[in-house]
Amino acid sequence: MEVMILVLSFIVLLGIGVPIAWSIGLSSLVTMLVSIPTLPAFTTVAQRMTNGLDSFALLAIPFFILAGQIMNRGGIARRLINFAKTLVGALPGGLAHVNIIAAMLFGAIAGSAVAAASAIGGFLGETMEEEGYDKDYSAAVNITSATTGLIIPPSNILIVYSLASGGVSIAALFLAGYIPGILVGLFLMVVAAIMAKRRDYPVGKRATMGEVGRTFIDALPSLFLLIVVIGGIVWGIFTATEASAIAVLYCLVLTFIYREVSWKDLPDIFLHSVNTTAIVLLLVGTSMSMSWIMAYENIPQDITSLLLELSDSKVVLLIIINLILLFVGIFMDLTPAVLIFTPIFLPVVTELGMDPTHFGIMMVLNLCIGLCTPPVGSVLFVGVGVAGTTIQRVIRPLLPLFIAMLLALILVTYIPWLSLALPKAFGF
Repeated sequence: MEVMILVLSFIVLLGIGVPIAWSIGLSSLVTMLVSIPTLPAFTTVAQRMTNGLDSFALLAIPFFILAGQIMNRGGIARRLINFAKTLVGALPGGLAHVNIIAAMLFGAIAGSAVAAASAIGGFLGETMEEEGYDKDYSAAVNITSATTGLIIPPSNILIVYSLASGGVSIAALFLAGYIPGILVGLFLMVVAAIMAKRRDYPVGKRATMGEVGRTFIDALPSLFLLIVVIGGIVWGIFTATEASAIAVLYCLVLTFIYREVSWKDLPDIFLHSVNTTAIVLLLVGTSMSMSWIMAYENIPQDITSLLLELSDSKVVLLIIINLILLFVGIFMDLTPAVLIFTPIFLPVVTELGMDPTHFGIMMVLNLCIGLCTPPVGSVLFVGVGVAGTTIQRVIRPLLPLFIAMLLALILVTYIPWLSLALPKAFGF
């Protein structure tokens, strides 16, 4: 009964156009008012939201968002694009590969798929069109490649998963994301090359070693941020939250050295960061209230029992969980999906012997696909807007790239080594 009230109220609220954060919070409130009348519903929901946000680890999110905003304005994307161009520009569909490599690098530094889609698409879109690339193809490559930055660390969503899972090591999750993130990028490059070959897109000029060296040196200060942040976390020099603050300071110094951000730009950068942070943390707070209600009603335990009764095959159950998450990702943003469904599915996969770190990477990679699909795919809308095209036109070139991401998801799901090799190598 409680599950029906929660699900139906959430679907109705979404259907009438209520923003997802409010839909989650209001459906939680309605469920509590109807099914748990003995509790003061308004006070309890407010307490759950407050307690859910009372986490030192979550403090990393606003800092990484601010670092991403500074990098988006500070000329870092352009330098990474130039470096990527000298590496892969001479391959079939060279600029598509440049987009993918640059998105992987920028997304890894900024930790935001939306920022990567906006920055890389904004710089490369016009150039690709001038060189004969179809606008819809360019947008599809940009949209899918932007999601790799959510798997390759530092990643805000992996911090959220650590919170939802009850304390899986953030350092282990960050290390676990490297190989799967690079794998997704390679799969996208293979499909993009096949599509470019069929469409007879131009091949770029092969760069000399001198050009590679110059662009690498130009991009090196930006790339060094990865070593500072991830190295500091892995070697125990500082926590993820402290690393995020260091990332902000590093990015500020770097952009002032580049002279592409001035003091008068900072208020606007801070305002955008505050807006984004407020949206993310409201989603976190309301999702934590919904997770509490589900735990109070023993919903995760009931679903665990149901799934384990359906089959005792790990292969079958992981297929079912992946299909559910793919469906959820179409209609729900990444942050609430991780916060709500981690407590539901983590006990199931743990019972199957799956490592929580491995499951976190699988889950995030799965839900990243939803960011590229309507009706709530934030990266899809940004990518389409930057390219100046429409969702209807971009769907067709997106489909082969979706298949590439699904193949990578299958490999990550059933080959634990891909996610666990680096954490084990570093002693996590």
